[in-house]
Amino acid sequence: MTTLDQVPASFAVHIPDADLEPEPLDPAQIVSGEPVVTGKVLWESPDGKQLRGIWQITPGVVTDTEANELFVVVSGRATVAVEDGETLEIGPGDACVLREGDRTTWTVHETLRKAYHISL
Repeated sequence: MTTLDQVPASFAVHIPDADLEPEPLDPAQIVSGEPVVTGKVLWESPDGKQLRGIWQITPGVVTDTEANELFVVVSGRATVAVEDGETLEIGPGDACVLREGDRTTWTVHETLRKAYHISL
């Protein structure tokens, strides 16, 4: 049973100007350009299976294997091509759901910042 003192306090974060920390990309993921990734985990469940945070990537093209994720784009634009699936055009205000295991190619047109929830 969870008691109130074990639950993190409610909070608010202004996403557009939140300070983020470097999250180096594996060079094997970079297809073109010199994209830079930063982010910040705002909350993590005690078992480490739920994450909420902010993530940003500068222009370039990268590949990734996705987690089970819901995110909302705050700023920027990208095209996300899902291998054997849809091509998603995303920008400010768009909500996107990615399926765990999907292999994607992100073409980032303008520095993209998103707020996310990941279930591992």
